[in-house]
Amino acid sequence: MIQNIKPHTDLRTSDFFYELPERLIAQHPVEQRDTSRLMVLDRKSGSIEHRHFFDILDYLRPEDVLVINDSKVIPARLYGHVEGREEAGIELLLLRQRSLDTWETLVKPGKRARVGAKLCFGDGMLKGEVLELVQEGNRLIRFDYDRTEHDSIYSVLHKIGLMPLPPYITERLEDQSRYQTVYAREEGSAAAPTAGLHFTEALLEKIRAKGTAIVPVMLHVGLGTFRPVKADRIEST
Repeated sequence: MIQNIKPHTDLRTSDFFYELPERLIAQHPVEQRDTSRLMVLDRKSGSIEHRHFFDILDYLRPEDVLVINDSKVIPARLYGHVEGREEAGIELLLLRQRSLDTWETLVKPGKRARVGAKLCFGDGMLKGEVLELVQEGNRLIRFDYDRTEHDSIYSVLHKIGLMPLPPYITERLEDQSRYQTVYAREEGSAAAPTAGLHFTEALLEKIRAKGTAIVPVMLHVGLGTFRPVKADRIEST
């Protein structure tokens, strides 16, 4: 915790570095969402308590407003290959929908996704063509699929796509709904608004019963949530 920071104080991002052993990074969610751990920091005393997430009820008051992001994560990670070259594997992460079937994407390896390249996913269920290179090496790709079988690209993604888990989660997620908040509504995020993953319907009802207002906002989460902070000074971030 940092208090009473003056505007001219020279804060560097390295001041916030800490070591987190890999063995302490959970690879699987707890069975009951709201039994996850909750660390409570008292800003006045600096004391720390270790509680469970359902204990958040003890810290919310009737006059408080709880703002939740009801954006829904799409299965935005795709594995496929260059059309006609099955040995040329390719990994795609959908970042931002530019038009109905055109998306800004992150591609690995980028050298296999030159402008004009044709890509194939899900045994041909979804195909794409690289239209242009955009900022930070991303690719703009136009997708095509059988519109007699699928009403949108989203229905295709739900059949062949995977949830884009953070890089520190290395094990397979068996239940993809666990990387989704219980109040997720509109598809569009490439990553989960993870602060809300621990809420359950029952806990939200208890919060409402306490008189705390719950207000939804729609903020689609993009790749930036996974990107490291590269600036040396905090004011440059």
